[in-house]
Amino acid sequence: MDFLKSLQIAASGLRAQTGRMRVIAENIANADSTGTTPGAEPYRRKVVSFESDFDRKVGAELVKLGKVAGDQSDFETRYEPSHPAADAKGYIKLPNVSTMIELADMREAQRSYEANLNVVRSSRSMVQRTLDILKG
Repeated sequence: MDFLKSLQIAASGLRAQTGRMRVIAENIANADSTGTTPGAEPYRRKVVSFESDFDRKVGAELVKLGKVAGDQSDFETRYEPSHPAADAKGYIKLPNVSTMIELADMREAQRSYEANLNVVRSSRSMVQRTLDILKG
């Protein structure tokens, strides 16, 4: 495998994980966002998928951020009759975001990002050593 190909594959992984972390950060930021009118739905957790994309110029499969979809799991409810989003029975719907799950997902995305970054650094270092050998 040549250096350029490995750099482009790792760069696609960096872009994909950056997008994933952006969505996770949005989920965490909205973990307490309820509706503002009676019976309104709160923030719905977003989940990402990844897609494989063959790049003919590179001659390799690259990863890219796929569809960002809403998590269809149920919302939790809490009795809070004074809340503006409370329904006729006094319950509000809470987002289906678990901060602990989001933090675990963020950590996993960070580790994957770091692994791709290490590939970039290693490839760069090997290219530099090769150039140094050719100079000498």
